[in-house]
Amino acid sequence: MNLCCFRSGESRSPRRVAPLLAAGAVTILLAACGSSSSDTPATTAAAADTTAGAAATDAAGTSAATTPPIDTAATDTGGTTAAAGTPADTTPGEMSSLTIGYSAWPGWFPLAVADQAGIFTAAGLDVDLKYFVSYTASLDALVAGQLDVNAQTLSDTIFAVASGADQKVIVVGDNSTGNDAVICDSSITSIEGLAGKTIAAEAGVVDHFLLLQGLATVGLTEDDIDFQGVVTDAAAAAFAGGQFDCAAVFAPFTLQALQRPGSHVLFSSKDFPGVIPDHFVATADAAKDTVAMQKLVNAWYMTLDYIAANPDEATKIMADAAGLSVADYASLADGTTIFTPEQALSAFEDRPGDTTSLVEMTRRIEPFLVSSGLTKSSPDLTGLFEPSFTQAYVDDHASG
Repeated sequence: MNLCCFRSGESRSPRRVAPLLAAGAVTILLAACGSSSSDTPATTAAAADTTAGAAATDAAGTSAATTPPIDTAATDTGGTTAAAGTPADTTPGEMSSLTIGYSAWPGWFPLAVADQAGIFTAAGLDVDLKYFVSYTASLDALVAGQLDVNAQTLSDTIFAVASGADQKVIVVGDNSTGNDAVICDSSITSIEGLAGKTIAAEAGVVDHFLLLQGLATVGLTEDDIDFQGVVTDAAAAAFAGGQFDCAAVFAPFTLQALQRPGSHVLFSSKDFPGVIPDHFVATADAAKDTVAMQKLVNAWYMTLDYIAANPDEATKIMADAAGLSVADYASLADGTTIFTPEQALSAFEDRPGDTTSLVEMTRRIEPFLVSSGLTKSSPDLTGLFEPSFTQAYVDDHASG
């Protein structure tokens, strides 16, 4: 399935490692969703604080969603309940409590659907779902123990572990397949042409990482460019206004950056398959509650089933949460690819040379973070991945 939307974030200082501990890619666009449209003008310049229904901001930089629930009286399809498209034999038992953080990215907006359509409750979870205007703030909140689970990339998770955090990848969500991009003015036509150019990106997080990946393909490093650490929305706006030669940003800020006449995508996550996988990551303490973790995995796949069965309602929830029209949301569909349960389980396997394997990607990402100066030493990643919950889900649903 292809998904679309956006992340949002605030800047880390360059090469920030130790201070992290102190501070603490969706619409699931099935073919049916693609026919949906909206009269709302394109929100290509969506700022990080434009989440629909965000009525209040708490001290952690999160906002409380107030969008009213959808009508869940949907037709029962394929063995699902009429209420939420969840398995008819779901018996959640005693409720488990989790605080889950997420920010603006395609693979993470289904969480808004799970919340508003009552899927968390159906899975036996009492979830305090926190939307973060700043992606970086969500990373820090997980490290500080303010969250039990957060939505984040593999490279940022490795960064946190290298800084001393103890985290576990519980759900394999998606891969970025184009929604992270380095966008340049018309004068730059090759990666070699980036030498000496001024390039803006949010320092220390995923598109900075993508930029460094691209530079390395032609033997360049950050020392060969004029790197400017700028928050993503500001980097896109400044580039669109002619301030920088290039900007490394994620969707939908890619759309804003491309408003600059003559601008173009020099390279994107599509050119680096598997390099930007996205997950739901738990603290080690939260992961000890295996009942809650299993319910979370169950709820995730129940949500994907619901979206497939109720594409119009679900897409509207996600587009509203993203601050985009349904049509704009759809325009980013190919840039994030979400995993089926079977693909997610396969991703946990160690397959040398295969970029869909998370273990293989840690072997590539971890030394790159060190060599590029984003971390100071190689972290111990033993026990980072927890495939047992996905395995249990797949086994439980093997008979259909």
